[in-house]
Amino acid sequence: MAKAIQLTFDARDAEALGLFWVEVLGYAVDPPPGGEIGSVDETLAAWETFLDDRGVPEDQRTGRFAIIDPERKGPRLFFQAVPEPKTAKNRLHIDVRSAEGQQGDERMATLEHEAERLVALGATRRERFEPGPLEFGFIVMADPEGNEFCLD
Repeated sequence: MAKAIQLTFDARDAEALGLFWVEVLGYAVDPPPGGEIGSVDETLAAWETFLDDRGVPEDQRTGRFAIIDPERKGPRLFFQAVPEPKTAKNRLHIDVRSAEGQQGDERMATLEHEAERLVALGATRRERFEPGPLEFGFIVMADPEGNEFCLD
C-alpha cells in the first residue's frame, strides 16, 4: 500500500510562507481538528477559536502552519519556523505543473503568465529554460524565503 506524504518547509515566517503557497497551488489552510475547509479568513478564525478554547497562550500560537489540497489528492504542506536562514540550494524542490499538455510557444506563454502572477505574490524569477529536443521548457523560481521551485 502506498504511503501518504507531507512536505515540510523550514521557514522564518511559517504562516506567511504557507499563505504564499496557498495562492501558488490553489490549496486551503488546514482546518483545526473537527473543522471544515473554508476560506483562508474563515479557517484562520476557526484556528483562533480552537486555540482559545484550549487555552493555548498567544506566544505559543506561531511557528507552525499547514495547508492542504482541498480535494485531498495532493500532499499536505507543513511550514515550521526555524531560527537559522536558508543557506544552500534545495536538494528537493516542487515542480508546479502549470502548463500540462502544452508545448512550444503556447507552453512558454502560459509559464510566463504564471511567473508574472507569482512574482506579484512575492516569488523571484531565477531562470528560463527553453524547449529543446529532450526538454519541454520551464522557469525556475524561488518563493519569498528563497526555496527554489519550477514552473513546469
